[in-house]
Amino acid sequence: MTTKKYEYLAEDPNAKVMPIMVSLIIGAFFAILNETLLNIALTTLMEQFNVSVTTVQWMATGFMLVMGIVIPASALLLQWFTTRQLFLSTMAVFTIGTTICAIAPTFSILLAGRLIQAVGTGLLMPIIFNVFLLIYPPHRRGKIMGIVGLVIMFAPAIGPTLSGIIVEHLGWRFLFITVIPFALFSIAFAYKYLMNVSEVTKPKIDVLSLVFSTIGFGCLVYGFSSAGEDESGFLNPNAYIPIIIGVIGILLFALRQLRLDEPVMDLKVFKFPMYTHAVIMFLIIIMAMFASEIILPMYMQGPLALTAATAGLVLLPGSILNGLMSPIMGSLFDKFGPKVMMIPATFVLCVTMFMMSRLGIDTPFWMVIVGYILLMLSVSAIMMPAETNGLNQLPKHLYPHGTAVMTTLQPVAGAVGVSVFISIMSARQKAYLGNAANPTDPKTIAESLVSGVELVYFIAFGISVVAFIMALFVYRAVPKEPSDLSQDGQ
Repeated sequence: MTTKKYEYLAEDPNAKVMPIMVSLIIGAFFAILNETLLNIALTTLMEQFNVSVTTVQWMATGFMLVMGIVIPASALLLQWFTTRQLFLSTMAVFTIGTTICAIAPTFSILLAGRLIQAVGTGLLMPIIFNVFLLIYPPHRRGKIMGIVGLVIMFAPAIGPTLSGIIVEHLGWRFLFITVIPFALFSIAFAYKYLMNVSEVTKPKIDVLSLVFSTIGFGCLVYGFSSAGEDESGFLNPNAYIPIIIGVIGILLFALRQLRLDEPVMDLKVFKFPMYTHAVIMFLIIIMAMFASEIILPMYMQGPLALTAATAGLVLLPGSILNGLMSPIMGSLFDKFGPKVMMIPATFVLCVTMFMMSRLGIDTPFWMVIVGYILLMLSVSAIMMPAETNGLNQLPKHLYPHGTAVMTTLQPVAGAVGVSVFISIMSARQKAYLGNAANPTDPKTIAESLVSGVELVYFIAFGISVVAFIMALFVYRAVPKEPSDLSQDGQ
């Protein structure tokens, strides 16, 4: 990589940037696709291996748990190994995990393979974000991040549909067998074309930080996941004890990072206002999405009496549109900046959340389709532009830390979102049935669920209003380099 004449690789007319992008995106697509590919097969796995719901749920919970543990270490790994070393080894780990899953004779071996997959998947996104930040200058990153957004959203959107077809016609093992050739192709393609674009500085490894990080993020994800899976919610000791330990672990991790000269995850990224703004917007959007992706299918299969397959199809147009619009939104971000996009998008998000809070037993399902499409379109105009704008403000030496913080928050926010919204809905439902004259009446049960869904969406509406207010203060971020930081006294 030439740094004297060209600051970014994409500005060098002799540089082959496209093969680098293709290498990374192929790997990311199938790793992310694999996250949702298994969800629809959990019932089949219960029958195949004769395990309970609680046990089989570890295929999802364990996956998020491992991701929550390995992602915080990604900033350190990005500075210790070259781009090629890290990507090829990460894809190799993912492929090994996938192969173990494909041939697993018992559930314990299947779960072990799934956890190995999670190590590879968890490290892929920080690598990709970091490489794209190094390759492309700020004024071209919106479109590139939009393409990444397409992969992130499109892969999970087609996952359940593709999974249903594969399980029905080929069997659950082919969920993994079909991924292996593409993973091997990604490795071969990257081996030939992927260039080293990152700088290997080999900072000191602080073991205590890694211990605090593992305990903190691991326990937090596990605790919130347990709260979402159990009827007693946060009153379950398996939920609140890990959550308390996780919070203490994260606090100790954060305090230690502020004292180290070479932190594992540099929290100085939060000194940059647009980065902090982006992180808060990211969390809000994740919460709004989970309110729909978790609660909406329950509403459709309950009061609206739709089948699981129909409920999945109702959500498909919004998810696909979100993916397809991401590159377009990225290009618009490059041209007009964040404010022009995020103010209208957060307003649409507020209107959509309020509309969803008025759902009832007699609501036609086409209104649900329209609402979900509006939600996902607004998300595509907020999430990736906000992330790109925030990362744009960071100096180059903080890129690994900025991407690590954002990708760490994804599984954590996911686990928190699921458990909190399910707990709110369940509490409202129980309160409604407790005051009902005939709590066993099917219509009353349906009304109680509607009441819970309405409350969840009203809370999501309130969160969306916060996002709209924040959008009013966003501005196009300008990268700061070390010289600027020394002048600012940072």
